Amino acid sequence: MNRQNDVLIRCHGVTKQYRKGNNLVTPLESLDLDVPRGDFLALMGPSGSGKTTLLNLLSGIDQPTSGSIEMDGVKVHALNRRELAAWRAHHVGYIFQLYHLVPVLTAFENVELPLLLDDMPRRERQERVEAALSLVGLSDRMHHFPRELSGGQEQRVAIARALVADPPLLVADEPTGDLDRQAADAILGLLHELANGQGKTIVMVTHDPKAAEAAARLLHLEKGRLLEAVS
Repeated sequence: MNRQNDVLIRCHGVTKQYRKGNNLVTPLESLDLDVPRGDFLALMGPSGSGKTTLLNLLSGIDQPTSGSIEMDGVKVHALNRRELAAWRAHHVGYIFQLYHLVPVLTAFENVELPLLLDDMPRRERQERVEAALSLVGLSDRMHHFPRELSGGQEQRVAIARALVADPPLLVADEPTGDLDRQAADAILGLLHELANGQGKTIVMVTHDPKAAEAAARLLHLEKGRLLEAVS
């Protein structure tokens, strides 16, 4: 199948507004965007340009004020809160800048957390967690606590947690922002492999031009509008 013709996410006329005091703030306005399956897309733009807002809309954390967002034929914008929570659990993995690992849990237990929401046999959970940690190169660290890991290793645990339910979409908000260059490059290499080798679709927000270079596509947002696309 031609990956470019297989659209995973389709946004049409997406606008997001909210009240801040007496002001109406519009982080995104009339945005159209198609994301092919298996794409590795980077979003860049100044603070307040709508990048994180767009990530939250794509991942179902938030909903648009108007417009439509569809993923694999599902009208995500039309789901209620309960439906969104169930949909997110199986379709989206979120990778944060600051990892958000639970410090009293081991790497294995942190990765296992999303699976505890499902009625899944213990053996299957174990196999999935071990496979995810192996994929990110941390099979030998699965019983270590976050305090015993480097920043790069913590981010790998966070990526394994995002992967463990096998979602088609990974969204990453500044995934290398808290890492040194060597660790950041290793994480970017891993994301590249997940897109190209594992077929994951990745949408990444970054301020780092080096990180953006690792993506297959780069889109620029400014004041809630898509300004430029670079192949």
